Amino acid sequence: MFNCGSAGLPPALQVRLLPPSAGPAAWRLLCARALRAFADGFVSVLLPVYLLALGHDAVAVGVLATATLLGSAALTLAVGFGAHRRDRRLLLLAAAGLMILTGLGFAALTEFWPLLLVGFVGTLNPSSGDVSVFLPLEQAVLAGQVDGKDRTALFARYTVAAQITGALGALAAALPALATDHFAVPELEAQRAMFLLYAALGAAAGLLYRGLPPLRPTTHAPEAALGPSRDTVYRLAGLFSLDSFGGGFVVQSLLALWLFQRFHMELPTAAALFFWSNLLMAASQMLAVPLSKRIGLVNTMVLTHLPANVCLIAAAFAPSVEVAVVLLLVRAALSQMDVPTRTSYVMAVVTPAERPAAASITAVPRSLAAAVGPVLAGGLLAATSFGWPLVIAGGAKIVYDLLLLRGFRHHKPPEEH
Repeated sequence: MFNCGSAGLPPALQVRLLPPSAGPAAWRLLCARALRAFADGFVSVLLPVYLLALGHDAVAVGVLATATLLGSAALTLAVGFGAHRRDRRLLLLAAAGLMILTGLGFAALTEFWPLLLVGFVGTLNPSSGDVSVFLPLEQAVLAGQVDGKDRTALFARYTVAAQITGALGALAAALPALATDHFAVPELEAQRAMFLLYAALGAAAGLLYRGLPPLRPTTHAPEAALGPSRDTVYRLAGLFSLDSFGGGFVVQSLLALWLFQRFHMELPTAAALFFWSNLLMAASQMLAVPLSKRIGLVNTMVLTHLPANVCLIAAAFAPSVEVAVVLLLVRAALSQMDVPTRTSYVMAVVTPAERPAAASITAVPRSLAAAVGPVLAGGLLAATSFGWPLVIAGGAKIVYDLLLLRGFRHHKPPEEH
């Protein structure tokens, strides 16, 4: 069995890669997240190209992206409200099985409505971030694997592992074109093979989850998934939804589509751009750890996010592909510092029993809000090549930043007092 547990690594390397207080399950969860991110990386770039090759249009790309986000939201909500009473290891194994079926479905089907159904019930992710059913389960387990002072550092490593392999996944989206150019493999068949790879990566993640110890709830599990932190969680969920509403207009699949239409960018070039973007995102998230210790979690989220969104709006008005690429890379270097800090903040301001529900409730409205954007962005891109989706996304995210700063700047977790 594929083993990514801590026993397979020298102690000195373990200390460097994870915070000292991290428990043994952390290794497997980080490795599984990395595998899933690699799969999401190439699927998010390849999806619009694959659907266009099957004969579908830009509106269909947007509708299918919306369906995947809506389906993920419904499943994540159901899991989040029930996870405090169930073995989280078994839930993770079931999610891995669903990932396998999703890859097989997209490889086998060609008609729009069957693909839409698989997209809705499956785990396909049109975004460079994680909006899947895995999210609340992994976050809740990780939060219990480390001391409070090391929580942000662990979540930074969790997201960095995803960003690095997601970058490699985005680069791997060019493999079908290379197979066609150099080995005369039919382009559509090469693209289908990538969805089979997606299914194989789901199987590998399942093997990692299988090696986890049972993660059953305590004997005295609370009746309600949320208790004393209910109001705080709902307020955060509302704000995160506004951020994700904007993000839905620029999920990686549609950002790639805009680059294809606006600048006639080739698929290998777009794959390289998203590779470097993901690497910059990964590097920036490690910088979020010392920065959050100096200025606090909320300030780190806001003061890095604001300039990133200004760059996103500016990219829509870029006169050339070179200027657009520079602005998007600057945005990538700043836009994801809020990911580990946001997760750490949510886990810190709720009780341990509330963590699965808190992770789910703050993620699901984000998925629902993000699901609105792709279909609207697809319609806009079908009508014009101008970057209206980038303008709308940046504007919504700036409003979110200002509201978050105003409402939570003085609401600090225990370790910041």
